[in-house]
Amino acid sequence: MNDDSESFQPVFETTSQIRVAVDIGGTFTDLQFLDENSGAACAHKVPTTPADPSEGLVQGIREASGLFGFDLDRVGSIMHGTTIATNAVLQRKLPAGALITTRGFRDVLEIGRHLRRDIYASKAEDRFLLIPRSRRFEVTERTMADGSTQTPLAEAELRKVAEELRRLKVETVAVVFLHAYANPRSELRAAEVLADLLPGISISCSHEVSPEIREFERSSTTALNALLMPVVRGYLDRLSSRLAENGITAPVFLVQSNGGVTTPGIAARQPARLLLSGPAGGARAAEVVSDMLDEPNLIAVDMGGTSYDVSIVAGGRIRQVTQGDVDGLPVRLPMIEIRTIGAGGGSIASADETGRLMVGPESAGAVPGPVCYSRGGSRPTVTDANAVLGRFDPDNFLGGAMTLDVDTAAAELERHVALPLGLERADAASGIVTIAVSKMAAAIRLSLFEKGLDPEDFALVSFGGASGLHACETAEEIGSRRVVFPRDPGTLSAWGMLFGDIVQDLARARPMPADDTALEALEQVLSELVDAGHAVLEENGVAADRRAFPVSLDMRYPGQAYEIGVPLNVTLGEDLGCLGRDGQSVLSAAVEDFHASHMAQFNHADRDVTPDIVTIRVAATGRLPRPVLRPFEGEQQRAPGTRRAVVDGRTQDVAVYWRDAIGKDAVVTGPAIIEETHSTHFIPTSWTTRLHPSGALIAVRDEVRN
Repeated sequence: MNDDSESFQPVFETTSQIRVAVDIGGTFTDLQFLDENSGAACAHKVPTTPADPSEGLVQGIREASGLFGFDLDRVGSIMHGTTIATNAVLQRKLPAGALITTRGFRDVLEIGRHLRRDIYASKAEDRFLLIPRSRRFEVTERTMADGSTQTPLAEAELRKVAEELRRLKVETVAVVFLHAYANPRSELRAAEVLADLLPGISISCSHEVSPEIREFERSSTTALNALLMPVVRGYLDRLSSRLAENGITAPVFLVQSNGGVTTPGIAARQPARLLLSGPAGGARAAEVVSDMLDEPNLIAVDMGGTSYDVSIVAGGRIRQVTQGDVDGLPVRLPMIEIRTIGAGGGSIASADETGRLMVGPESAGAVPGPVCYSRGGSRPTVTDANAVLGRFDPDNFLGGAMTLDVDTAAAELERHVALPLGLERADAASGIVTIAVSKMAAAIRLSLFEKGLDPEDFALVSFGGASGLHACETAEEIGSRRVVFPRDPGTLSAWGMLFGDIVQDLARARPMPADDTALEALEQVLSELVDAGHAVLEENGVAADRRAFPVSLDMRYPGQAYEIGVPLNVTLGEDLGCLGRDGQSVLSAAVEDFHASHMAQFNHADRDVTPDIVTIRVAATGRLPRPVLRPFEGEQQRAPGTRRAVVDGRTQDVAVYWRDAIGKDAVVTGPAIIEETHSTHFIPTSWTTRLHPSGALIAVRDEVRN
């Protein structure tokens, strides 16, 4: 990877195609460009355009074509991570939607799970309801848990509901019938009737979105999917038009929460799979970095302008979960396990009425942004605090693309924080950074400790535009042994998207004991899921020899209310069936994996008890060509400059290095500042940094240096 600094002129071959990866964040839109022939990779960054993110995306590609010397018609594919779905939920900018469900289950969304954040409060906190009761409708039908039909769908009732939906001008509808995961016949018929009576309305059926047990989670996921369908479809239409207007005809792949990619057609039908689209690229990049460095255990931290995302690479693999949530709303879909808190460079600092210093979660975002950006921001942020501490070169921010107004930032920081708290300006700025670091460290500890993992066994991988300023201090607070600054950390999430494959997660809930009696049913379900996977990959244009079907099982001890996912190591073949000749031993190995995972997470396991299989999962995967990266070529070492900065409570001269000028034998001893086009890294006292052959910088604390 390389950046677009003035000292580097990338050479793209004149006939090769360019693969583009885009990560649209709350403040900046990050882009990576890969020459598929030579392996040359370059990064670019432009401000996000919140009113229409596709505008900033196309602007970034156009600017990069001039900077790096390629024509727009050479763009061969675009890997696109987007926060369009997440932002629509967080900002409640959702269309009018309705829910149609089995009679007697109208209030499932409202009842929820009776979970309370404060168990001692006399009243439960308010919850946001995706669909109000006035737009939730019941119809007579009943499918049993075994898939049998007890009561057929009352189509006359459904037609009356359709008339009411027309009167209410509903744009989208979620259809969630009881036990539709076992038999979707009623949902399919309901969708046909609604499509006939209400042309153009968006329809989301639970058996297509989340065909699993647990009525509340399935209802929530399907309702979210329905509400996002008009939002995402509208964005994809605008993106397609804008790309075409600029002569870009390359196929677009949308990054999903599971780290894979999908086509716009599938994304428009199942937009809930995009809810962690952007952060998933960073987690995928961390997995690639783990392999490059031969470092199996990594804490991946991505700090941008708005949020701080934590994901874990353990044993060389990113962790996946089968359920997450967005702003307290459960999403029952496979996704990379990512913990997100409001602690970005744009997090606003303030003094509350009790005299406490507060940082975040409110963010200045892209507009107006931090005070020092001179875009109208008037409230100090973490970025402003770092500017006041002297950690930035105000005349060369983003490689000279932006000049920082440090004086105005300092004045606003003093007015809003220092004076109310009776602090010196430098102490207030240091306090803001300290609190931000404390919040980041707490998020990391929670991500590790809940899995029984020790921070000392993990290195911290720092990426995102703001992470490098705090990575070493955060690692020191949690007791992590070292920090990795990969190449192009400011756009690493976009870089990770270059390695994405097409992945469509398919699932079938089928509760049964995990013993020999399950083999026949397991074989049948796997065969059906694999056939469905082939159909999806065929729709995506994936050749048969590039398809793979990893299998996993959600298992639990009888009576438990939670499951653990374990891989089922099978080689799918037409002659041997899905389980092959050794189905019994394959299932036994999965059971042993479950016991071991249960012991690791909960410190107990009962190997005398046969666990239950709850859900069978197949990840239909279409292998895309892997990027061939050009080997790292270090530049000639140059002596550092100096800058006055506040370190350890006093203003002093601090060595400042340009990253590309750090030679292979150089040793950077803290305190020091390392700058590159899209990121700045602060190396505290007692830390030492060296260059890895891959081009990554490795920072180590003195006490563990050897």
